[in-house]
Parts: sequence; structure tokens; C-alpha cells
Amino acid sequence: MTEADGIRIQRPTRELTEKIADTLRFLSADQVQKANSGHPGMPMGAAEIAATLLTRLKIDPRDEKWFNRDRFILSAGHASSLLYSMLCLAGFLTLDDLRDFRQLGSRTPGHPEYGVTPGVDASTGPLGAGLAMAVGMATAQSALAEIYNTPKFDIIDHFTYALAGDGCLMEGVAYEAMSLAGHLGLGRLIVIYDSNSISIDGATDITFTEDVEGRARAMDWQVLAVDGHDVGALSDAIDRAREDATHPSLIVARTTIAKGSPNKAGKASSHGAPLGAEELAAAKAARGWPLDDFHIPAEVAAYFDIRRGEWLAWRQEWNRRYAQYEKKHHALAKELSRVLAGDPPKQWKNAVAPFPSDKPIANRAAGGRVLNQLAAVIPELIGGSADLTPANLTAINSGDNPEFLNKGVFLGRNLHFGVREHAMGCFVNGMALYGGFIPFCATFLAFHDYMRPALRLAALMRLRSIFVYTHDSFMVGEDGPTHQPVEQLASLRTIPRLHVWRPADANETIFAWQAAIERRDGPTAICLSRQELPVLDRSILAPARETLKGMYILEPETGGTADILIVASGGEVALALATAAALRERGRRVRVTSAPCLEAFKLQAEGYRKKILPRRIRKRLVIEAGVIQGWEGILGDTGVFVGLDDFGHSGKPAALSEKLGFSAAAVIEKIDQAGW
Repeated sequence: MTEADGIRIQRPTRELTEKIADTLRFLSADQVQKANSGHPGMPMGAAEIAATLLTRLKIDPRDEKWFNRDRFILSAGHASSLLYSMLCLAGFLTLDDLRDFRQLGSRTPGHPEYGVTPGVDASTGPLGAGLAMAVGMATAQSALAEIYNTPKFDIIDHFTYALAGDGCLMEGVAYEAMSLAGHLGLGRLIVIYDSNSISIDGATDITFTEDVEGRARAMDWQVLAVDGHDVGALSDAIDRAREDATHPSLIVARTTIAKGSPNKAGKASSHGAPLGAEELAAAKAARGWPLDDFHIPAEVAAYFDIRRGEWLAWRQEWNRRYAQYEKKHHALAKELSRVLAGDPPKQWKNAVAPFPSDKPIANRAAGGRVLNQLAAVIPELIGGSADLTPANLTAINSGDNPEFLNKGVFLGRNLHFGVREHAMGCFVNGMALYGGFIPFCATFLAFHDYMRPALRLAALMRLRSIFVYTHDSFMVGEDGPTHQPVEQLASLRTIPRLHVWRPADANETIFAWQAAIERRDGPTAICLSRQELPVLDRSILAPARETLKGMYILEPETGGTADILIVASGGEVALALATAAALRERGRRVRVTSAPCLEAFKLQAEGYRKKILPRRIRKRLVIEAGVIQGWEGILGDTGVFVGLDDFGHSGKPAALSEKLGFSAAAVIEKIDQAGW
């Protein structure tokens, strides 16, 4: 017996832990065999790791969202059957859930999915991303602990664990994230590396011969190497990792893939295909295991009955301490409850002043000003840039000196991510998953491609992650085509559940940020101009409050029904207005529509959408500095698109506008060519 938080804990004997490992091993293999689909190799090989960790985790299946629970991320998401077996023994899932592995509508999908399976802390599968999200979670914990813990009340004191495989450590995103974690000194982050030296193509040494332990030490991690099948050594390593408060820990556990399988252990063939009925039966016989499917020994079931009582006692003790904390530090507790609920402070929308129309301003500059006005009243707004802070203008300023979160200093509102776009996106997702913060990150729009997998995961998990992209068009100018986005807007819009905002001016930028903070069911991308744009005169044009609908009539037609409808986004809205003015001089009736967010527009009532895009106006012109994809439905069969179908050039923005056809004269020439 041991004691923690005043609760007496019954640690299992070595023999019982090994029996738990075999239970996990064969529950996992049974799932894969029954589904005739899945990955038995790692679950069987990492069973001792999982068993040891499961007996150490602080969780409670009665309250899967208990805030001070340990977080556990299966970065090697293909080993999902192992995670589901752990969750079954713990009490989150049933044996029937395991029998439904990989079936349509089940709680046990092929890879772990956040929001689908109770007890799953993140959707994983793309290798390395889970490890990177764990870094974001551990940082969020350190930051919240520094804000809300007091000398007598460590109310946030759990650990973040991740289980990674060889593939995770090969992926660049894991290296980026581990580098940042070591720099930040995340002492409550523990990564267990299931090093079985096998990949799908064969032994890992055909491509992966580096010194992983040396690399981790160079990134300022504590490194502990153990036999991954020795439950005593694993337990001791976890203890040592928990004791190091200033370094993240990597436990390198050497294992044999598909351990226990007489003919497939140590072989790549066990990675991603069922063992087969005969081989599975032989594996069970070799371990002295009953041949019954989904067998849980009575002593294992009895242990977890006791364990669930301990978990409940842990949570109840924490609730008791939190009640005392609430009485002693009422204001802190009230604020913590608010940020964990995800509710911005009341009247937060009133913090942002509208921009006057007498002076042009780049949307990135307007975005920086809006961000700071919001951050002044929303303390949980936190984020940073991938080494582009002066260009993205995303620093939250506290007086003249922005406070940056750094090693041992977790009160800062700003994060230096370094040139690590992919890990940055996953890091923000980890913070969003953890809760207590509204996280954002920033880079140039052209570099979105480095972090696209993170946006996809944010959308899949419906996270409130905010991605800020500046330098949103060829108007970047002299930096040339490597820095000039062309296809990125269309690419972003193809991601389901992601809302892509491209405001026309500073005041639309206010509403883009408002929409991002209000949104609870998915991520938001805010794309902002580098070049200065006119602040549209709302005494003449439609008020900016219509921005939130995603598309609105900016300048209505006069003198009868419009015969030409112009739709534009971002910096091209000013060009649309100039084009409309020139067309009116030729006697045309023109309506100009601003389209800052196509996804928000699609959510509007049908009546509103028909009002903005009436079928009677068949001559439709769309202007956007990007490719045509995504606009086809608005253009219809007879529309004209003014955009790009190739990359840009290095040169002055004004010269590029002329060359690429982004002038009122060039647009009207296109209209004339269409015979309008």
C-alpha cells in the first residue's frame, strides 16, 4: 500500500501487473481479430507499458472530464485497441464496446476520436501529432497552475502522459514539439516511447538509425531507458520521471512487437493485420491464457473494482480541497470556473473600438490592435507566432514590453513558437483540448501548408483553435512567389468545419475576431493583408455588423434591379468598389457584395442567402487573389472570375497588380470580353 493525497493506494504486485498486461494484450488482439481489421502488433508489444501506466494514472470513469485528472494521449493512434482495452478495464467502456471495434457507429473507432469515446483526450492517428498536442496540454497546465495555484492549494497538479512509437519519433512534428517542450522545461510531461524497431516496411534500421536518446538529451529532456516488458523497471522509471520538476521525461521502453505471438513476434507482418485465428490461439496457449474471446480474469476485474474506488476517493478529496480553495480564494476560483467553461467575460465585445475611415491601415495591423483590445478584457486569450511576431503583429502587449511565456515563467500571454509551424498548430490544439485558454497562433498564409494536418485535426475535434494568417495575397510583393499565396485560400476552405475569414478592411477584421472567439464548434482561420487597405466609409456603405453573416450587400444597386453582381473578399473588395464605380459611369446597375466568410454564409437561412445572391442576377463577377476553386457555385454557368491560375512574381505590389490583372481597367476589359 502507498499513500497519495491522503488516499491509501493499493499498488498491484508484479505478478498481478503482468496478468493485467496479458489481459490488455489479448483483449486488444481479440478486438482486431473479431473486426478482421486493425493493428495488433503494438498493442501486444506495449501491453506491459499500458498495464503499468494504467495502475498509476489518476482518472475517474464516473467523471471523464474531471479537471485535475491525468491526461493520456496515445500518439501512436493505430494502437487504439490497446487504449480501448485500458478504458474497458478502467470502466469507461464495456466488453460490448470492444466487440464493436471498428464498426460503424461504435464507441471504438479505428483510431481514437475525441468526443466519440469516453476517456479519449485527443484524436490521434497522424503520427507525432498526439505527442505535439501533449506538449500543448502540458504547457496549458503549467500556465493555469501558475495563475491559480496558491502556496497552500495545488489544485492543478496532475501529469500529462503520451505513448509514442517509432513512427511518431520519425515524424518532424514530434522533433519540433519535443524541442519546444525541452526549452520550456515541462516537468509534468512524460512521454513513453515504445521502441520496437519495426515499421510497416520492415525493421526501422532501413531508414531510422539515429540516436534518439542522444537527441532527446540534447533537447534538454530527462531520458530513461528500460526493458519495456519489465513492469518493475517501468514503474521505477515513471516514478523518476514524476520527480523531475524541470525537465520533460522520455522513457525509452525497448519492446518486441506482437510479444507472445509464436510466429509473428518481432515481425513487420504483425503491425497492421489480424494475427489470424490459429496464431492468436497459439499465442494464448503459449502464455497459458484461456482461449475464450475477451477474457478478463477474476483477480484483474477485482483489482479494478478496488481501483475505481481509489479513483473516486481521489476525485472526492480534490473536490474537498477545491471547496476550501473556493472559500479562501473566492475570486480566483470564480475566474477559474469561468475560463474552464470557455465563457469570455461579460461585455467583452465592447472592448474594441471601430476604426475611422479617414486613414488606410493594413488588416494585419488592425488585427494586432483588435487582438490587444480583446486581450485586455479576455485574460485567457493566449498565443504567438512561428518566429514572425513583428510581421504578423500578434504580440499581446502589457505596457511597452510583451510578456512571453518561457521556462519557469508561465504567466506570459505570448508564446515564441520558433520556426515550427506544424508543431505550433498541434500545440494550440493541445491547449484548446486542455481548456482554460482561447489559444491562437500565426504565420504567413503561404506557409499554412506546413501546418495543414493540425487544422484538419482541429476541425475533426471541433476545437476552438484560432489560426491567424497574414500576408494573404501576391501583394506581399518583392518576396516573390514562394511567399505569395495562390491556392491556400481554396485549400483552407476545403477543410470541413473550418471557418475561413478574409476581411475587407479593419472593421470587418473586428468581426472576424469576434466570430472566432464566439465559435464553440470548430476552428477559425483569419487571413489578413500585409498591404494597407482603405477603411470603408460606413456612412455610405452597409454597416460592418453584417460581416458576421459571412456575406452581405456592401453597396446596393441604384436605379432599378442590378444587372451585374460583384462579389469579392479581402483586399479585392476595394477593387470591386472601384470597378462598380467605373461600370456605373457606363450606365450599368451594379451591386457589390463583400464575402468575408463563405462558411458562415452557408449557415444563414435560405431566405437571406437568396436575398444576397438572387437568381435573377445572372451576370456575376467574383474577384479574389487566388484560384477559382470554391467559387463555382456562386459564379454559376455565366460568371466571370478575376483571380489567379498560376504563381506570382517578385516585384512591387502596384506593378504586380497591373501584370496580374487586378485593376479596375483590367476587370472591365474581362467583362467586355464576356460580352456583358
